[in-house]
Amino acid sequence: MHRAAAAIDDAKRPIRTPNISPWPEGTATRLGVAIEDCLHTWDHYGQLAEYLRMNGIDPPASVAVATAPVATAEAGVTVSAALDSWITNSEKDVVSAAEAMPEEKYSFAPTAGEFAGARTFAQQVKHLAANNYRMAARILGQPATPDQEAETGPDTARSKSEILEYLRGSFVSLHTSAATITTENAVRPVFRARVGTIRQNTRVQFAVDAVAHSYDHYGQMVEYLRMNGIVPPASRP
Repeated sequence: MHRAAAAIDDAKRPIRTPNISPWPEGTATRLGVAIEDCLHTWDHYGQLAEYLRMNGIDPPASVAVATAPVATAEAGVTVSAALDSWITNSEKDVVSAAEAMPEEKYSFAPTAGEFAGARTFAQQVKHLAANNYRMAARILGQPATPDQEAETGPDTARSKSEILEYLRGSFVSLHTSAATITTENAVRPVFRARVGTIRQNTRVQFAVDAVAHSYDHYGQMVEYLRMNGIVPPASRP
């Protein structure tokens, strides 16, 4: 993937859509497929993290307390539309998983294998949503609220319906912010932040971060559902 990413240029030509890709025929681009691979990796990383915890192992990332924009004129795909399609995909999976968990199970947290400090299902959803709001604020060049910066969400959102409302609102914010991304401003610095070893400061980076982070925790939500005998909606026939 590193070699493939290095081969991406500014030609912005559509490429053949992979058979397993959700891209409509004729709209896939090299950047889009590269992002798709990153999101898929984060989805299953979220599940790997839960598998480790089920065996009493803390994921290593939990132990310690700039890509060119795509505007495919030939296929009519803009930067904002390409990013928005991924926001829509993650929204569908995440919201359906949140809806599938019964209200009485929103307080569920894994306990086998000494899951010290593991989030409850409610906290997973609120954490995911808070980061959506935070990344949307970054894209718009606006300040995030303290609970968004802390990635906890508001303490007032406690019931399933309140948490779902907060979650849906976070995706509305992402859609709104993504709509402001253009070829001209996509890689223009708007906010300086560091995630791991990656320095993020462009609108494209923050949009991709939001979707990748959503899929990371969606992977964990899936495991929480399965621990309660619930098949995730995306895995149903």
